[in-house]
Amino acid sequence: MESLVCFASQCEQGALTTLDLVRIAAAAFLGILFLQSGIDKVVDRKGNLEWLSGHFAKSPLASMVVPMVGVITVMEIAAGTLCAVGAPVLLFTGNRTVAGLGALLAIASILMLFFGQRVAKDYAGAAALVPYFIVACAGLAIMGMP
Repeated sequence: MESLVCFASQCEQGALTTLDLVRIAAAAFLGILFLQSGIDKVVDRKGNLEWLSGHFAKSPLASMVVPMVGVITVMEIAAGTLCAVGAPVLLFTGNRTVAGLGALLAIASILMLFFGQRVAKDYAGAAALVPYFIVACAGLAIMGMP
């Protein structure tokens, strides 16, 4: 009888390994994170712009809030969509390309956010991004493992 999930070092053909499960979990995590964040920026654009305008008011980026929000919104929705689509692709086909590209965009998005937080001198906000960055980097790394 074939196993759906394998926790042994040698697995039957077609069984999901623990590495497969971690890949799927990482893709799902990043999909949830970035879709929620990107969709919130679309649904509550006014509120986000007001908050971010105040956040960057005394920084060199003060005049660039509107275009920055547009760019990060597109990046987050793209990262979230690729990861959210990549999770079931991983589950049903084993193909890691879509989720891997999503993780790569997630890393780029977090770096953009981190840059903004540092420039705004919100060091606690920048530090809060580090766990997400680690998950995204680990996710990308395991997508490339055989």
